[in-house]
Amino acid sequence: MEIRELGEHDVDAVLAAGHLFDSPPRRDWAADFLARDGHHLLLASVEGVPAGFATGIETIHPDKGTELLLYELGVDAGFRRRGIGRRLVEAMLELARERGCSGMWVPIESDDAAAVATYRSAGAADPVPAATMSWDLTDA
Repeated sequence: MEIRELGEHDVDAVLAAGHLFDSPPRRDWAADFLARDGHHLLLASVEGVPAGFATGIETIHPDKGTELLLYELGVDAGFRRRGIGRRLVEAMLELARERGCSGMWVPIESDDAAAVATYRSAGAADPVPAATMSWDLTDA
């Protein structure tokens, strides 16, 4: 397995890994994401086949410094239970350290046993009960 960080010239690699995302990635959004400083996309491949990805976004706050939000983690169903998710999380942690982040965090659904197990295996603390509220700002 190979894990590499994609850069602004890797839009086609994102599109080729489109099956890993919740919805097909758009070229313009992928290009914008990859071009922004502090936005990271790690792609895991097995024998040249996209098998998983993780995205992270650096955020800075006046009393916390720079932290990395592990925004999304996805592993293709055919490649699950092989440690790819854990390795992607560990690679994102290493990237956060290299970038001088003071911490990394990820929102989860606490009843998602696979996600909780993956993050625990990569050294995360047990989840604290929390809720996320959101606004859908897209036109219906």
